[in-house]
Amino acid sequence: MRRRGRAAGAGAEAELPPALSAAAMAAGRVLVYGGRGALGSQCVRYFRSRNWWVASIDLAENEEASASVVVGATDSFPEQAEQVTTEVGKLLGEEKVDAILCVAGGWAGGSAKAKSLYKNCDLMWKQSIWTSTISSHLATKHLKEGGLLTLTGAQAALSGTPGMIGYGMAKGAVHQLCQSLAGANSGLPSGSAAVAILPVTLDTPANRKSMPDADFSSWTPLEFIAETFFDWIMGKNRPNSGSLIQVITTGGKTELVAAHL
Repeated sequence: MRRRGRAAGAGAEAELPPALSAAAMAAGRVLVYGGRGALGSQCVRYFRSRNWWVASIDLAENEEASASVVVGATDSFPEQAEQVTTEVGKLLGEEKVDAILCVAGGWAGGSAKAKSLYKNCDLMWKQSIWTSTISSHLATKHLKEGGLLTLTGAQAALSGTPGMIGYGMAKGAVHQLCQSLAGANSGLPSGSAAVAILPVTLDTPANRKSMPDADFSSWTPLEFIAETFFDWIMGKNRPNSGSLIQVITTGGKTELVAAHL
């Protein structure tokens, strides 16, 4: 968005558009890719409660966010990527954000023999690889020096996933992307970090509905993830760039454990 001058006489100060006027007074700024999902909505609420300016990027608007970029559904990755990149560019202009949290994703099962293999692979790539790739490019354009980019992998994808081929491939690609972003000349701003979280099972309403008899004490609360992101953004216990951080919950206690490939 361009700055626009006041209608007053010469010497009037430049005025920010309403969205960025709020951002200028906020404690910090963050983009949440997947901001209408269970984890994304929790992140939006958490950061808004701390007076942060939060923009949600998702297939639908998040009314709790400071601003929303609505992603157009398409089977063309370049088309979707350009649309999101353009809309975020219009929203932010020259302003930078403290963090980009890519928490978009989903799950689909199926072996290599499954009739739904092609459809599920396509869905997994759209939900995880497309969103992570777009988030990474947005970070090269809009993340502050020293900022944080988080991606969402999966602990299961550290090894073979024969019963969920598409899911494992997609999350494995996210892990590789995270490690690539930590390398020299990756395009990320100076001093910034790309870190992937690798949950086992998140405690979401959808998971509780689909697995009502599961041991919920081994599921990770969404609040824990949001708090962890906040700490990392603020520089508290932030892992090195390229880290793959397993999120393991046992008996209601959650630990962060670095994965070593």
